[in-house]
Amino acid sequence: MKADIHPTYHEKVTAVCACGASYLVGSTKDNISVEICSACHPFYTGQDKVLDTTGRVDRFKKRQANAKKA
Repeated sequence: MKADIHPTYHEKVTAVCACGASYLVGSTKDNISVEICSACHPFYTGQDKVLDTTGRVDRFKKRQANAKKA
């Protein structure tokens, strides 16, 4: 193996999100800034919105309701 080719690994680096949340992680970078994290991502917070421009979801729900009735 060649000597001195690997970057230095920092055990404790603070990763800061745009929402203000910060996490202590290990990285080869000195500081980390991210735009989105698990504290503000809609998938993890439960505020996920389904964009349905063609009405497919509504049609599916209607078919499911009709199938339960029959």
